[in-house]
Amino acid sequence: MRVSFKKASPRQLEIMVWGFVFLVTVLSYLPMDGPAQALIWSFMSITFSAAIIYGNIRLLFPRLYEKGHIVLYILASIGLLLAVGVTRTFLSATIYNRYFAEKPEVLDIWRYLYTSIAGIAIFVLSFVFRIALAYFRLKRQAEQMLEQKSQAELNLLKSQVQPHFLFNTLNNIYYEAYRESPRTALLIGRLSDIMRYFVDESPREKVSLATEIKFLENYIALEEIRIRHGVTVNFSKQYDGDPLLPPMLLMTFVENLFKHGIDRSAAGNTICLSLIQEDGHLLFTTENALPGNAPAPTKPGFGLQNLEKRLTMLYGDRFVLSRTRTATHFKAFLKIPLA
Repeated sequence: MRVSFKKASPRQLEIMVWGFVFLVTVLSYLPMDGPAQALIWSFMSITFSAAIIYGNIRLLFPRLYEKGHIVLYILASIGLLLAVGVTRTFLSATIYNRYFAEKPEVLDIWRYLYTSIAGIAIFVLSFVFRIALAYFRLKRQAEQMLEQKSQAELNLLKSQVQPHFLFNTLNNIYYEAYRESPRTALLIGRLSDIMRYFVDESPREKVSLATEIKFLENYIALEEIRIRHGVTVNFSKQYDGDPLLPPMLLMTFVENLFKHGIDRSAAGNTICLSLIQEDGHLLFTTENALPGNAPAPTKPGFGLQNLEKRLTMLYGDRFVLSRTRTATHFKAFLKIPLA
């Protein structure tokens, strides 16, 4: 399998580097020792060099030095160099004397010390190796982040294309329906407006109060057609200008009206909504009669709980949220400051 250098992972780059070093080492031994010894000494050189490098950057440095155990790190590093040096010297001499030497060599203490001290260069090189690995990992992560960003931008473009295709289709259906059933066409138009609100307005930090009211009215109109015996909706509005507020703050109350405040098996349902701008605040009230078989809730529903958390994040203690229940009616009230 061919691996592109630019697209190689840090692990693949490590393998490529070690492979290159092994090849260079073999070529350096080959003129003096022949193919068999060149391969053996090169393999041993790479193995013990890797033991020093990875023993430092993967074990000693992160577990001792980075945790502040400097003296222990120095002692452990000396121990690593001695262990690798002694093992390499003994193993090299044993293989050489058994398979290649015409006259066996006798090892002394100085040979062991020399090999151990020579490992210091490899030990220092391990820090360069560690920095190089960190660089390639960061570079790879940066490339992955760019790829993810590009993919996210592409997905965003797709998500924008698909809803607009749907809106255009709904508009075409609206004009076709208008010829046969104007009421059906009106409901299709309201559904299109609601979907457009979710796509274009709800991601915003703030929307105009008029936009929010239009969204609520569209939602109410679509809910009304689901109620077999009909419902009377009284929605009073008193405000000046076009103040701004976070989107979807009022929706929870309206959802609860249709979810808990309607007796779908009986006629004569009435719900009341009141929206008033007063002294820089918005006052929103909903009220409904309780169905005869409605159980008394033990605690607020998840919708109101989530709304209260959101209000706290937005306004701190500068809002009022209350719920009042009597034997026959339920009333919810919200007061928030307007920007």
